[in-house]
Amino acid sequence: MSQDKELLELVRNLQGRINQLDREVTGLRLVNAADVPEDVLVAIAAGVSAYLGYQGEPRQRRFASSPTWTKGTRVAQLNHTPVR
Repeated sequence: MSQDKELLELVRNLQGRINQLDREVTGLRLVNAADVPEDVLVAIAAGVSAYLGYQGEPRQRRFASSPTWTKGTRVAQLNHTPVR
């Protein structure tokens, strides 16, 4: 019978923790319901990413200067087709 009492106590303990977590989640939903500007969300996401150790790769956009690319672009513009 002692195992039954222990299991019943554990179940009650877990039920109490679940109820507490449910209240916390409900509170978080109310906080998230507020309108947060996009730039603030981006800043928070960048801070969390940096804290977790993510190192972004620097990317630089360059235009291709090869003759093939230039000719393909010119042909696409003459045919009125979008450049890929």
